Amino acid sequence: MSRLSYEHAPDWTVSQWMNTADDLTLASLRGQVVVLHAFQMLCPACVTHSIPQAKAIHQAFPPDKLRVVGLHSVFEHHDAMGPVSLKAFIHEFRLSFPIGIDQQSANNPIPVSMQAYRLQGTPSLILIDKNGDIRLHHFGHLDDLHVGAAIGQLLAEKTG
Repeated sequence: MSRLSYEHAPDWTVSQWMNTADDLTLASLRGQVVVLHAFQMLCPACVTHSIPQAKAIHQAFPPDKLRVVGLHSVFEHHDAMGPVSLKAFIHEFRLSFPIGIDQQSANNPIPVSMQAYRLQGTPSLILIDKNGDIRLHHFGHLDDLHVGAAIGQLLAEKTG
């Protein structure tokens, strides 16, 4: 299900970053289109569809115009999907874009960023425009042509 929106994207809350020396913030990415891929490494649709799609987007667009950011949002099987396992997963799948581990909530099994973005599960795709507004919010697999067209439209827009 896709939801078109113009609400301002909330900051993500990440306990650890992988594939980047710096902690990424939405403010630091302002002026670029951000493709936020929320996934879990034990999610079959993530492994077969969204991870390859995120890799392809990352390779297809210049990093000064578009940034792919992975958000590993674990809401089940917490013990099996810790940072050590994720690091091995990133290596095996040759993921080179930044990936943040969604901060676990103290009193809720749903991680903090997953709650803030009102994600229904994984995989989820969020497109954030150059001004930091959510322009597409989709749960499940979205075909490459649809994603590419939406990204092209966002890249062509002027910041305002």
